[in-house]
Amino acid sequence: MAEAITVSIVGASGYSGAELLKILNRHRQVTVKKLFANTSAGKRIDEVFPSFRTLSGMMLESYSSDAACTSDVVFLALPSGEAMNIVPELLTRGKKVIDLGGDFRLKDISLYETFYKHQHHAKETVQQAVFGLPEWNREQIRSASLVANPGCYPTSAILPLAPLLKEGLIEAQGISISSLSGVSGAGRSSTTELTFVEVNESVKAYKVGTHQHAPEMRSILESITGMKIGLTFVPHLIPITRGIYTTIYAQLRKKVGQADVLAAYQKHYSGEPFVRVSDSMVPEIKHVNYTNFIDIGFRVYPDNNQLIMLSTIDNLVKGAAGQAVQNMNLMFGFEETEGLL
Repeated sequence: MAEAITVSIVGASGYSGAELLKILNRHRQVTVKKLFANTSAGKRIDEVFPSFRTLSGMMLESYSSDAACTSDVVFLALPSGEAMNIVPELLTRGKKVIDLGGDFRLKDISLYETFYKHQHHAKETVQQAVFGLPEWNREQIRSASLVANPGCYPTSAILPLAPLLKEGLIEAQGISISSLSGVSGAGRSSTTELTFVEVNESVKAYKVGTHQHAPEMRSILESITGMKIGLTFVPHLIPITRGIYTTIYAQLRKKVGQADVLAAYQKHYSGEPFVRVSDSMVPEIKHVNYTNFIDIGFRVYPDNNQLIMLSTIDNLVKGAAGQAVQNMNLMFGFEETEGLL
């Protein structure tokens, strides 16, 4: 069995940081050593999240690279634009880093600066990052020092699309992706448009044509398939706390049936511990929330030669903290499912 490790979480007072702490606390090979926060620094973790009353001795500290480097691995759960300022030093000091934000997902710096609206200050470090999608990058993740954890929306879209593109079943152009997300995906910072009164009994599309996850979906699918991908992506906010429901429309390249599509998924995902595919069940958010699973369903429409794919994930687990721990398990030689089942 691989040796036990110590962990630091930077951004532990946010939703993803708290979810990380919850998962790591049940991990048999991990000791959480340091918790860092900004505005909550100086408070006990149970003051910010009372569910952690059994950890009442753990304090949230202001970030210090010296303190973070006392751990074997550092998780970063920070707003975009912040991780780039601290990752290079952590890597220089020999730490393994898993970034849950978007600073290292896009190899094309111009795309990052266009969609995230930040100047990138660690351009050379970007090229060292491995995209942390275990189902497609498992071997690269095992040897990585820096893992860029995928975005929640891209996880929900890339996993259904990649096998069918690889097998030549669907057209690489004209893909349409529509996603519905709970409000926790926007983070813990309070804004008027995310209050209960504004969100309840409503559905709203946002960042139409400008969402930062669209180039991530496109670039990763292109790297997996070697094809030029054309897609549109529209995210929507719905009045639930957590969960993502993604519907994807694509044209079939040839006449295929349900069995052909299922065979493509089975070829690529039959041994994957967290991917569940069904050709008969329609996925529902309630069946994946608080888990690291992605559920995938699909329907072939022979009349217009179209395929519809459906997927559900928990945006805070498979879309963030759970996938980050799955990546950590690979990096340190632990059982991939440790702490996640």
